[in-house]
Amino acid sequence: MEAKIAIQGIKGSFHHQVVREYYTDEVAIDECLSFEELVDSLLSGKSTQAVMAIENSIAGPIIPNYALIDKNNLHIIGEHYLNIHQNLMALPGQTIEAIQEVYSHPMALLQCMDFLKTYPHIKIVEDKDTAETARRIQEKQLTGIAAIGSTVAAEMYGLEILAPEIQTIKNNMTRFVIINKENSFVPQNEINRASIKFELDHKRGSLAAVLNVMSDCKMNLTKIQSLPKIETPWKYSFFVDVTFENYADFAKAKSLIAIMAEYFKVLGEYKNTKPLSVENKAV
Repeated sequence: MEAKIAIQGIKGSFHHQVVREYYTDEVAIDECLSFEELVDSLLSGKSTQAVMAIENSIAGPIIPNYALIDKNNLHIIGEHYLNIHQNLMALPGQTIEAIQEVYSHPMALLQCMDFLKTYPHIKIVEDKDTAETARRIQEKQLTGIAAIGSTVAAEMYGLEILAPEIQTIKNNMTRFVIINKENSFVPQNEINRASIKFELDHKRGSLAAVLNVMSDCKMNLTKIQSLPKIETPWKYSFFVDVTFENYADFAKAKSLIAIMAEYFKVLGEYKNTKPLSVENKAV
């Protein structure tokens, strides 16, 4: 079966760029306009794997996506980090002064707000996807309309970059995960990162005890996020990412946390690819 990768957005989006960088072989793309549609594509067998944004260095974790992975019993089998470079683009031959409206995904607009404030005459409009906006401008030959997106989108849809690198924070990185219906096929000796979920009894010191276990088992906690349990008021699920050098240490931590927690689940065990310059900032 030919590999088909589901992405949120269309070709030219940042998700598509991750596919181009992560997969060494040519793969087919299933374009999905929402993360829910992406999950459905994977569950139905329409796609074989999926690429999903999971956290941004500025905006933080995308918790609903962790919940989607958990709810649908999907597995994280890999990750990829992408430097996000936002560019203002439009049909060739126009100037920024001629642009009346700019369309893009809300996150992209937020990342570029300082730049956009310097052009108060431009109306800011939220849209579903960065690349889809670029494609629409090309297909309908829309003048006076700009998009914000990747250089890949500009190239694919024949747009001219009016202003490059307009994101407020230049070191803007998004972490994407590769998800699958089946568990990781990474050799155990290469696994040095994991995503887990657990629920604890609502009593003093329960979370501290689990964190102590992680420390004692030489886990490096890179992210922890709580999510309320809707059906049980004042109880929370914790989504945690850890890195480690020895899988045996992680295996010991798993067995202990499974005993301590009311509920415990491994969302994925995979290879850590976080750039060293970022890894050194982990908590």
